[in-house]
Amino acid sequence: MTDQRTYQIIGAAIEVHKELGSGFLEAVYQEALEGEFTYQEIPYKSQPPVRIEYKGKPLKKKYEPDFICYDDIIVEIKAMDKLSGVEHAQIINYLKATRLKVGLLINFGSKSLEHKRFVYNL
Repeated sequence: MTDQRTYQIIGAAIEVHKELGSGFLEAVYQEALEGEFTYQEIPYKSQPPVRIEYKGKPLKKKYEPDFICYDDIIVEIKAMDKLSGVEHAQIINYLKATRLKVGLLINFGSKSLEHKRFVYNL
């Protein structure tokens, strides 16, 4: 089963990467992608604080994903030469902590845009 929403998000990221290329800091891509989401009418929240629970109790520390799109897709962006297992584990942990099912990891730092879709079954 494919998810048209994740394709739209990846398409927006491709547009940003085509325009800016690689080599900028993550904050530049964050701002540009926010503009592209607005332009393409993709609903998003930028760095919303998300409560994390431990054994049913909320922690003081909150997680702030780069974006949550469509109210249920975590989008984490990076600007690195290459993604590693560390970044993969990070988004899986974010999905677990938020109890959301779908996450996208997008890397603007390589010559070609890298993206990976994660699905977490609760």
